[in-house]
Amino acid sequence: MKLTNNLKIVKNNFNKSIPSHLKDLNARSKEIFSLIVDDFLKTGNPVGSRRLSFKMGEQLSPASIRNVMFDLQESGLLKSNHTSAGRVPTDLGLRFFVDGLLQVGRIKNDECEEIKKTINNEPKSIEDLCNNASELLSGLSDCAGIVVAPKMDGRLKHIEFVPVSNDRALVILVTENGMIENRIIEIPKGLPSSLLIETTNYLNSITKGKSLLESKKLIKEQIKSDKIRIDRASRKLIDEGFACWDDASKKSKLIVTGTSKLLEDVKALEQLEDVRILIEELENKKNLKGIIEETQTAEGMQIYIGSENNLFGLTGCSTIISPFKNQDKEIIGAIGVIGPMRINYAKIIPVVDYTAKLISEKFEIK
Repeated sequence: MKLTNNLKIVKNNFNKSIPSHLKDLNARSKEIFSLIVDDFLKTGNPVGSRRLSFKMGEQLSPASIRNVMFDLQESGLLKSNHTSAGRVPTDLGLRFFVDGLLQVGRIKNDECEEIKKTINNEPKSIEDLCNNASELLSGLSDCAGIVVAPKMDGRLKHIEFVPVSNDRALVILVTENGMIENRIIEIPKGLPSSLLIETTNYLNSITKGKSLLESKKLIKEQIKSDKIRIDRASRKLIDEGFACWDDASKKSKLIVTGTSKLLEDVKALEQLEDVRILIEELENKKNLKGIIEETQTAEGMQIYIGSENNLFGLTGCSTIISPFKNQDKEIIGAIGVIGPMRINYAKIIPVVDYTAKLISEKFEIK
């Protein structure tokens, strides 16, 4: 699977429009600006004219470079906290760099194999798959991994009730795309195993190829019209079995891993407080609705930089997130990372893109 070709990056609704005059920057200005951003992303430190002159093999004097840097600052691409200090890119500058100047890299072979192995392993459940994928991205990116896990609304292949004790049973659902989910429900003590088998057989005879919601509606209609006669115990078992899936079929879930990695890039006390608030919001699953709404309408990867990142109401961080789809090409979830603004965009963008595509393929399998 090729990653760098046909990589679709969506400019989100929060994105500041790039002023037209920036598109007309000359080659020298673009080169100097790219060097500044590249150095900043690697070190997190302001970049001065002498350092740039050295990096350019002293083709230009520090004075000439300062003149270009002044123009770039006037254009809103650079900023400086002190007159004598070096420059760092603004939020707009990073957006301009990512949209127009960034050279997206290729995934290393060992990382590619690690992603394939993680996604293609047979997980016990959808949640396991999403947890594993989130932890993988967190490790590869040194950021927090985030996944909007899909609702359990795929078409059913098999349902089974398995007794685990004299008053509990395991309800197992298998979807047509091969995903497995299970829940424990309470059952009347001493319920014969034959009743569990009969209920399993009945449900499989009418639910195969249908969604959970479609199956519930059909069963209610059949009972109401007397097309099927089942005793009170069987009906209660069916009701309990479907009730335990109500949340899974109606709500998406946010999975977050690796939040401690957000602390590794903190350089000042004010940053520490911002990161602390961000971690708290992530771990408390705040703004989940905003993330889900954004991913449901995305046609490709979304990148939020700094003040664009309204998902968490904070500046100073960037989010890279890509949707994944089911066999009907419908967006069912999303996966990505959130980290400091100076994350390695060139590396992380193709990693997130590739992971999302592999998860989509997983859900496309019939």
